[in-house]
Amino acid sequence: MNDTEAILDLAKKTIQKEAEAVQNLTSLLSDDFAKAVKCIIDSKGRVIVSGIGKSAIIASKIVSTLNSTGTPAIFMHAADAIHGDLGTIQENDVVICISNSGNTPEIKMLVPLIKRGTNKLIGMTGNLDSFLGQQSHFVLNTHIAEEACPNNLAPTTSTTAQLVMGDALAICLLELKGFSSTDFAKYHPGGALGKRLYLRVADIANANQKPQVDVSTDVKNVIVEISEKMLGVTAVLKDEEIVGVVTDGDIRRMLNKYDSINGLTAKDIMSSNPKTIATDMLAVRALELMQDNGISQLIAVEGKKYKGIVHLHNLINEGIL
Repeated sequence: MNDTEAILDLAKKTIQKEAEAVQNLTSLLSDDFAKAVKCIIDSKGRVIVSGIGKSAIIASKIVSTLNSTGTPAIFMHAADAIHGDLGTIQENDVVICISNSGNTPEIKMLVPLIKRGTNKLIGMTGNLDSFLGQQSHFVLNTHIAEEACPNNLAPTTSTTAQLVMGDALAICLLELKGFSSTDFAKYHPGGALGKRLYLRVADIANANQKPQVDVSTDVKNVIVEISEKMLGVTAVLKDEEIVGVVTDGDIRRMLNKYDSINGLTAKDIMSSNPKTIATDMLAVRALELMQDNGISQLIAVEGKKYKGIVHLHNLINEGIL
């Protein structure tokens, strides 16, 4: 076996081992999982997620997922908690402690401190017989047969299992809270993801130039309008209503069809019944319409009123495509 084959074989074995561990999580779910979800739903406080080592990194990711899906959460490092950060936990908060072994010194010191108050403790551990497993009000079982590490030492499969269990928790909370795509947009206003959820046709059309000609406009001036507005298209209006469009493609077809353009008007070369989209629609819907119809521009309208052009390049520039 050459080096490439050996590397790929090792990678496949690692992925397979972790995939099997994740699949096995379904058999480890118990009533405690449902009780933990209900506990968080019923809580008037936040979710405090804590861990040590690699589990702390997973805890931080779970916090991020919870926050972005409508469940207020705060990360608290277990080592920092026993050195002053325990005040992060407020009266109505629910605490999740993550530890594969469930017996790390920091966790064994932290758990009794949490249980002094009225806070509910959810333990996420691969060892139900551990200190964390026995002391938690509810236990999320993330037991694995072995780590993907050849020496069965480096946290690999165990942290993957924790991550997936955290996602399962977050999605259950999302569903039970009725967290919608509109809510999601409020928490993700930045980047391409946010734009797909909130950017509307009007936002793009209003920023573009607004090419338009009358049905009687001569072809030369139609070409000038398309060229000056740099969108590869112009709307054709009659009595302020859209009756067609002239695109770069229409211009090329005209040149192939006619020996002379003298006397030709927008009406003679336009495409009738152009594809339109309402200005209050999401920009991502404009992308869908373009893809479905094999076109690169849409006419933005408000009722029957022409409001501008949305071009495929706009959507690319906004990161929607």
